Amino acid sequence: MATMMKAAVFVEPGRIEIDDKPVPDVGPNDALIRVTTTTICGTDVHILKGEYPVEKGLTIGHEPVGVIEKLGSSVVGYQEGQRVIAGAICPSFTSYACQDGCAAQDGGHGGHGYKPMGGWRFGNTIDGAQAEYLLVPDAQANLSPVPDGLTDEHVLMCPDIMSTGFAGAEAAGIRIGDSVAVFAQGPIGLCATAGARLRGAGLVIAVDGIDERLQMASQMGADVVLDFRKVDVVDEILKLTGGRGVDASIEALGLQSTFESSLRVLKPGGTLSSLGVYSDDLSIPLGAFAAGLGDHKIVTSLCPGGKERMRRLMQTIDAGRIDLGPMVTHHYGLEDIVDAYDLFSHQRDGVLKVAIRP
Repeated sequence: MATMMKAAVFVEPGRIEIDDKPVPDVGPNDALIRVTTTTICGTDVHILKGEYPVEKGLTIGHEPVGVIEKLGSSVVGYQEGQRVIAGAICPSFTSYACQDGCAAQDGGHGGHGYKPMGGWRFGNTIDGAQAEYLLVPDAQANLSPVPDGLTDEHVLMCPDIMSTGFAGAEAAGIRIGDSVAVFAQGPIGLCATAGARLRGAGLVIAVDGIDERLQMASQMGADVVLDFRKVDVVDEILKLTGGRGVDASIEALGLQSTFESSLRVLKPGGTLSSLGVYSDDLSIPLGAFAAGLGDHKIVTSLCPGGKERMRRLMQTIDAGRIDLGPMVTHHYGLEDIVDAYDLFSHQRDGVLKVAIRP
């Protein structure tokens, strides 16, 4: 086996480049996977722009599909050569946060401290998936075998995008027959739209300003699509709900404007489920917040990880409940990832997700 590998490395704000790195050593609780497909996430673009800080020299990426190359001595129940995914969030399941039912907020490596988003390790606190090989820590808890018959592209959204979008719908507490508005139809918003439909919403309203994304939202289960370039979205949603407002709104972009709109369309007692990564302070408008007396809930989510979450997501795909394959619009080799970042960060050519193949 090779001792060196290619990896996409954060150099400085504005620069992620391919570099040579040693293939990681495998500890007793780890697994080394040979990455067969990965992708670029909106969070990676925040890293590229310097809006989310990571160490210089870190390998970026947190959405791996691959094959087990080597197993740590303590990892049982898997075989080398097996196709697997691991969640973007790879908790230890030994920390206080994990045992308190909030594994995404893992204190890290079984530690006693608290670290927001501590379960997100790949491409954040340890080397990530945009490379030829990836070391998966706490592999027993985080590796999930890919069902026979599912391609890499079928399951590429499971580690992050699908888990995040579905988490937004789950956290919103959507019940059968609910009205739901989903603001922004990028990859996460599209999965939130699909998740709202799967949760039993009776009316799913999708909002965006890009034609291809609105068309994809209809494919993913939206009953109504609204183009914010053409209509006053808040007025339109209130009309569609007979003035009642929606039971739940899902914010999937991370802007003040979409956050505010998500709040303004809520019924009294409704839930705003926030998924966007914000780069600036938010302010809450007094009227939309009913001066704090509207019985509103504002909930945030970081995508659940772990092998059971991944198994459930892949089972949903395997059962034909959802097909996220159409969201992969472009293909690149790992050596061309700089071009892929350029395309993805500028949202050119109708891009939704890019498949990156080492």
